[in-house]
Formats: sequence, C-alpha cells, structure tokens
Amino acid sequence: MAFNHLPAGVHDALRPLSVRPVTHSVSMAHDQIPRQAGIHPSPRAVLGRLSTGAGRGARITHTEHLPPRPGTHADWPSAIRPEVINAIRAAGIERPWAHQARTAEHALRGESVVVATGTASGKSLAYLAPVLSTLLDGSEEPSGRGTTALYLSPTKALAADQRRAVAGFTAPLGTGVRAAVYDGDTPVEEREWVRQYANYVLTNPDMLHRGILPGHPRWSSFLRALRYVVIDECHTYRGVFGSHVAQVLRRLRRVCARYGSSPVFLLASATASDPAVAASRLTGVPVVEITEDGSPRGEVVFALWEPPLTELHGEQGAPVRRTATAESADLLTDLAVQGVRTVTFVRSRRGAELIALIAQEQLAEVDRSLPDRIAAYRGGYLPEERRALERALHSGELLGLAATTALELGMDIAGLDAVVVAGYPGTRASLWQQAGRAGRTGEGALAILVARDDPLDTYLVHHPDALFRQPVESTVLDPDNPYVLAPHLCAAAAELPLTEPDLELFGPATEELMPQLEQRKLLRRRATAWHWTRRERAADLTDIRGAGGSPVQVVEAATGRLLGTVDAAAAHTTVHEGAVHLHQGRSYLVRQLDLDDSVALVEEAAPPYSTTARDTTAISILETTTEIPWGDARLCFGSVEVTNQVVSFLRRKLITGEVLGESKLDLPPRTLRTRAVWWTVTDDQLEEARVHPQALGGALHAAEHASIGILPLFATCDRWDIGGVSVPLHPDTLLPTVFVYDGHPGGAGFAERAFHTAARWLAATREAIAACECEAGCPSCIQSPKCGNGNDPLDKKAAIRLLTTLLAGAPEQPPAAE
Repeated sequence: MAFNHLPAGVHDALRPLSVRPVTHSVSMAHDQIPRQAGIHPSPRAVLGRLSTGAGRGARITHTEHLPPRPGTHADWPSAIRPEVINAIRAAGIERPWAHQARTAEHALRGESVVVATGTASGKSLAYLAPVLSTLLDGSEEPSGRGTTALYLSPTKALAADQRRAVAGFTAPLGTGVRAAVYDGDTPVEEREWVRQYANYVLTNPDMLHRGILPGHPRWSSFLRALRYVVIDECHTYRGVFGSHVAQVLRRLRRVCARYGSSPVFLLASATASDPAVAASRLTGVPVVEITEDGSPRGEVVFALWEPPLTELHGEQGAPVRRTATAESADLLTDLAVQGVRTVTFVRSRRGAELIALIAQEQLAEVDRSLPDRIAAYRGGYLPEERRALERALHSGELLGLAATTALELGMDIAGLDAVVVAGYPGTRASLWQQAGRAGRTGEGALAILVARDDPLDTYLVHHPDALFRQPVESTVLDPDNPYVLAPHLCAAAAELPLTEPDLELFGPATEELMPQLEQRKLLRRRATAWHWTRRERAADLTDIRGAGGSPVQVVEAATGRLLGTVDAAAAHTTVHEGAVHLHQGRSYLVRQLDLDDSVALVEEAAPPYSTTARDTTAISILETTTEIPWGDARLCFGSVEVTNQVVSFLRRKLITGEVLGESKLDLPPRTLRTRAVWWTVTDDQLEEARVHPQALGGALHAAEHASIGILPLFATCDRWDIGGVSVPLHPDTLLPTVFVYDGHPGGAGFAERAFHTAARWLAATREAIAACECEAGCPSCIQSPKCGNGNDPLDKKAAIRLLTTLLAGAPEQPPAAE
C-alpha cells in the first residue's frame, strides 16, 4: 500500500473547521481605546494587551524587537526632469533615499537593474522617477507616439494600486504621461484606446502572454517605442510560474527586436539572496543589483505565537492544537476592538473567509458597528468586489481584513498598524513581505506569526534563529524545463516564425526540443524558419500559473450567478459533488461538477459540517538521473510519473472535527510527470533500526510527512508545491522507498534542491519529530493536513529510529549541485 501526499490540490482549508470550544474575550473594553484618525498605537502596548488573559502570555514563544533605523538621503540624477522632481516634492518627498537615486542612475544609463530592499522602502519611486522622466522626454518628440513603458505585476490588484500611485505623481505633468491598466478586467471599449494612446501600460504576465504578444501587430507602435519594462515583486516569479514568466519575457524581447527596440528591465524585489542572479535568469539579460536600503524604518515588534493544545483529539487519537484560523480570528477581533488597523494573511481562500466570518460574529457581541468594518479578500472574487474592498481599505472604512496573498502582492497600504500571519507562508521572503505591510508610514508596527499545527510551523516558533538569523532564500526557477519551454516555443513561432538565431535566446534546451515539436506536428520547418501549424491559438497551450487547465467557474444553480472561480488543479478536491464551498461568508453545497465545461453548480446551504477529500496516489520511476550511496541506503534523483485520484470525501462536524461519514466519488485520475528525490533502505538497516514489518508502513509514512513539512526551510517552496509517496515495497526499487516530488509538470527545482541538501534536510526532519512533546504523533510533527490516507498508519518512534539509521550512512560531503 502506498501512502500519499498530494501537492497543490487539497488545501489546508479542507481541515476540520477551526472554531474550537475556547471562550473568546476581548482584552479591553472597546470604548477605552482611542481610534482617532492618524493615531498609531505603540506595538509593544498592543502586544501587551493581546497577551493578557488566561494562558495568553504562554502562547508567545518569542518576541523579536527590530530597532528603528535612520534614513540616508541622496540627490536625484541630473537627467531626471525638473517637472518630475517637482511632482515628487508636491507629493511630500523632498529628496530620494540613497537606493532610489542609485536605481534611477542605472536606469537612465540604459542598464537593467534590480532594487531589492525592504518592504515600504520606496522601490516604486526608484523606478517611477526615471520612467516618468523618460516618458516626458518622449512626449516632446515632433512625430510618432513617443517613448513607452510597460509595467508587469503578479496580481491585478497591484497593477490597479500602482495606477493610483502614478496618477498622484502625473497629475501635474499634464498629458505627457498617459498611464492605463490593461488586464482581463479592462472593458473592451477601453482596450483600443490603451493600445493606441497610452504610453505607460500596467498589466500582468498573463495578459502579456495571452493578449499582447499574440496580438503584437496591433501593439506595434507601443512596442517600437518601448524603453523600459518594470517587473514589480519579481521575487514572486519562482518555481514553475517564474519559469513560465522567464520565457514570456524572452518572447517579449524577441518581438521588441522585430520592431527595433531593446527595452531596459527595472525590477523590484523584496529582500532576496543573490537578486542580480535571479533577475538575470528571469529576464535573460545582465542585471545590476541595489541591495543597500537607505530608507528609515520604525520599530517592529515581531511575535511568534503558538496556539494552545485543546482537549480534543484528531485522527488516530492525536492531540490537537487550536488551529491558526481560530486563533488568528481572535487576534483580529481583539485588534479591531483596540482600533488597530490590521491585515490577517491566510494561506487559503476558505481560511480568509472563515477568519473574517468568525471575527464579524465575535465583534457583533462587542459593538454592532464593528462587524461591517471587517471583510475577506481573496482571489476568485469578481473584479468589482475586489475594487470595492481595495477602496474601503485605502479610505480607512475597513478596520480589518482577512486576505490571501492576492493582497500581499496587491496594494501599497498606508496606515496599517499590525499584520497577523496565519501560518508560515512558506518562505522567509514571503513572511517579511507580509509583515512589512504594517508600519508603512514609518511608524512602529506589530507582526505576529501564528503557528499552524504543522511540523515546520512548530519548529520555527521554537527555533526563532531559523527566521531572524538566516538570510532569505534564493529564487528557484528553471526556464529550461521542457514542459515550460515547449509551449512557449510554439507561441513564439505563432508570433513570428522561429529562426536559427532565435534558438539561443530561449536557452540551451531549445535545439533538442525543436525536432520533437516537429514530430508532434506542432511546428513545421519551411526554408530557414519554423512555423506554427495549428488553427488554435498557440498561447492557449499553457497556463503560466501552472494551474493546468481552465479555471472552474462556480455558478449558483438557481440564478445562474457567477460566484467566482477555482483553479483546475484544485477542482477535484474543493468543488467535487457534495463539497462545502464558502464565498463572501456564505456556504454553498456543490450539486454538480462538470469537468468538460469547467463548471461547478452550487446552491446556498448551511450544513453543520465541512468536507475533506480523500485520494490515492501511485508513483513509478521513469529515469534515475543521479544516485549516490548512503551506506547501504541509496539517495536518488530523477523523473517519475505520479497518478492521483480523488476517491471519496469525509464530512466532519464543524466544532469537534468528528467524522460524520464518508461518500464515494467517481472522478477521473490525474497523471503528472515530474521530478522527484527518493531514498531506499535495506532489510539489514530495518533490522538495525528495530523497525519490524508491522511498523514499516507507519515509519516510512511518518518520515515522508515530516520531511515534506520541513523541506521549505531548504528549498524556495511550501508544502503545497510538493507531494510525497511512501511504499514498504516499491515495484521499481524492490525496497522500502520514500518519494518527495515536485507538484508541477516537468518539475520546479524543489526536489533537486532537496537532493543536494538531503543530509541537512533529513537531519532537521528527524530533530523536528524527536523534539515534539506528543507521545505517538500529532499534526505538529508527523500528521499532515493533506494526507489522502487519513494519517494512517503512522509510527513516530519507528520513524525516528529509521531516520537515525539512514543518516548514519550519509556521506560527509553533500552531493555537489550541478
């Protein structure tokens, strides 16, 4: 029997609802707290009030105080036009910070540059100043359109927010700068104006991939004059998504060259390791890095918060901590009562809805005016819903928001006092990005990381040095992944026939792929170029978000109203027939999932339960790329095929998590070809570790779960990017085997990173299991929220002995990275 661990489908939102029988009480009467506009309460005082009450103080495992930092000013380069400098001064900014001036200097010299400084350090102004100045120069040309610039952001919300920021600076500049958003929400009647007249177009990589590049003849005047390409929040372009964006940018450079332009790339990133290397890999051009942050920073108080154990027991009788969802809802409630403007970041859409709903219900008991000042914000909302929430948060009408990362990368919010992070977001870079959303006016800020009942979260709140004394991660992407590269070569050929000189632009794997694309009759070589041969659009061959298909539309059956969308990869587990679906605080039951038409029909209901999908997974080895001995054990890396099928779902009581029943499902299997790391052990090693046959499955399964939970410390991923399978006797290895694989076609670099750091990774895994205070295993060490087998069997003690024996044979030097 194989014990499996599905990557991107079964989100932590599918865990039993987190409303535990813990009485909520606010820490101070709401009428005692000043809530005048402009007052920013001391973060230490706010944390002090949050920690009062029975057992509250014990939940704080560590408090980090980051002292205030003074700023370092400089002068704008002389080439920045005085009109732009005056507009910046009119906005209240007399002089730039040193890193802003240096970034502008490189941009004006025509050098691609990445500015990688802290959140709220003014990165936007660093690239806006040279862009606006150059656009003004171009507007004075006697003929033609003048100079243009393109802005790319990972989310629509961030592009809309940047448009508001640009409007604030450009109002005094007249018609010299014509900025416009061009994305899926742009009305059809506005799109032609943008193409013909806008000289600063704000969009996202998806629209560039599907709309602008395939229709480049209509954009010819814009592309011919393109001087700058701004890539905001570039650290988010990692894994498969980042690899797709890297190829989209190469297609952009190729089309621009056709029209005689060679744009300069201006990138903005949160603090990152080796930002110039990552930016060069993303864009394909040399990039200069600016990493010294000259901006001031107010005091930051960062608390690590571990929810308490409850009297409840979960799967297999394991002790259960109060969930991060319920704990974060309590904190959001308390902060709202104190008048503290707060965003709570949640990993799942369902979690964002739940936290907002719980906080609203609790606030209604305190002050009837407060529930309306709390809302949820997530992807899948309709455009008008997102824009209304953004306006309400900007204006201060909203006091608290429970948001997914759609907001983390969405808006430049001034005036926030606190950020609550419900569960470690997967990387240190993302954690600091979220925490940095508070205190963006230079005031003090409070950040709280609330640990989930999860091996990595538990490890981090008890090992603060892993967060506060370690550099942020390097960005991992692989543009040469054939599953990524092939559809972009087809798209490029559809845009302009591919020639021999073009192949070098797309990377070393291109030459090998071209014959395969010809054999599949996707491309045809005529004379000196390859042409796209199909009638359908080549850009539709791939979804650059890696979702794997068209999003599933969630439609209210009675009215035909579109409620939102769900990624195709998640549809089998989240909107299967009988699933509970939450939207805007309302619950719906899924009556039908039509995979052919990508539609889920739902009806409003209020069931007293949540639903959790169950699945089965099989894995086969296609090719072993690298294999090294660990004593008698073997550590391997290579290509695998994973077959997963959702077979049933559980209904659980909302309060206790008690299983009410299981219903079978008839859904087709999904097949994934990807990259994996795996290790095997021998019978002699099992005997040495005293792992008896009846305990073998539980030992392997427990080691698999914990290793997936800990891997994000060593690779730029989170546990939802990866999956795992453990098998007491695998047919390909004929040995007990544990696999950890990338949850994306062709791989994303995470399993390869695990292979190269295996000794440290598996040692940390063993330490995390052994250090947990539970007796037989719990969600803080070896249980997984996305286990398709109900966390059965698991054997904590046998897993520790097995990993100890495995690590005893590890080589002294880790395998060298390729």
